[in-house]
Amino acid sequence: MEMKFENNSEIVIKDTASFHTLREQGLKDKKCTFQGINFIQEEVDWKELELANCCFFGCQLTKEDQLYLLRQGAHILSTPDNLPYRPFRNELYAFTELMAGYSPEADNSYDLKIYNHFSKNRFNPPMAEALWQRIHDHSIDEALRELLQFDENGMTQRKCVGFMGGHSTKRTDPFFRKMAHTAKLTAEAGYLVVSGGGPGIMEASNLGAYFAGRSAKDLDDAIDLLCEASSYKDKSYHEKALQVIEKYPNGAESLAIPTWFYGHEPSNLFSTKIAKYFSNSIREDTLLAVCLYGIVYAPGSAGTTQEVFQEATQNHYGTFNYYSPMVFLGIERYEVQTLIYPLLRQLAWGREYFDMLHLTDEPAEVVKFIEKHPPKKKDS
Repeated sequence: MEMKFENNSEIVIKDTASFHTLREQGLKDKKCTFQGINFIQEEVDWKELELANCCFFGCQLTKEDQLYLLRQGAHILSTPDNLPYRPFRNELYAFTELMAGYSPEADNSYDLKIYNHFSKNRFNPPMAEALWQRIHDHSIDEALRELLQFDENGMTQRKCVGFMGGHSTKRTDPFFRKMAHTAKLTAEAGYLVVSGGGPGIMEASNLGAYFAGRSAKDLDDAIDLLCEASSYKDKSYHEKALQVIEKYPNGAESLAIPTWFYGHEPSNLFSTKIAKYFSNSIREDTLLAVCLYGIVYAPGSAGTTQEVFQEATQNHYGTFNYYSPMVFLGIERYEVQTLIYPLLRQLAWGREYFDMLHLTDEPAEVVKFIEKHPPKKKDS
């Protein structure tokens, strides 16, 4: 049952069960927002409810009901029929929804259809299309907030730990296996593993979380199977992932936050909750913002480096009201090849997050450090 009470006494109703419950209690003079509900099949006497100044977003209503509600001062915003996506969503995606229509012979997936639609005007969308995309992303924001449950200080009830690294890392790369085992241990320690939802290290992270509660041997077996199509550009990339899911069904929970801006890269199939955005800038900021219990970095290229310093900036200024641990998995990469870790230590000297930086090559040490360094609240 989806029913949300805001501080300003607005009632947000997102399914018919909640609607019927509140209708029995009486909705007269209530400020209500209805989203994504099909009222055409419902027998509703709107005159009896005496609603005024309510909002109907993405709901299905008969023309007669629309006219009556508009005369009562209601605000109605319906979704165009020609969109391949639903702007007013009430839930996050699952990989089965995004992959609907896919086959090894032809990718006619729902995910690809949305990407193709988006790509036509990705740099200069018409005003209406841009608006629908923003509404969609707002709906994803709302669904994500409901999943993570933020309190008044910005802390989440779900303890999110982010995993970042190269999108082009092959399944045969040692760091793919190492990151998968790190994510498995992290999930088993009670954290919600969060990735960018794409291939490479992102897939390794969701894969590891998927195998939480199973043996390390099972995870290694799954990785061996995936290695038969080592790159996301390989034709059987998805088929190998589906074989793993078929062999090891009902995996543990994890979260992915991808974007159609990089829709040419396939989404990985191992996350159970997918917050997919059109706007990459909102997606990147959100991905870092929700991971208040820490971020783990495997080797990556320019994108990963950007994320390192974006998170460092948030820590430097306490942007989201907390300082969070940053753990680097890969001594050779981060201390010798790039000098990123020494530079970050220098920038953090004298700051609250200086002691929240750590460099290691051991998955178990990553989890141990995160457990010993919970987020610190910023002094007001």
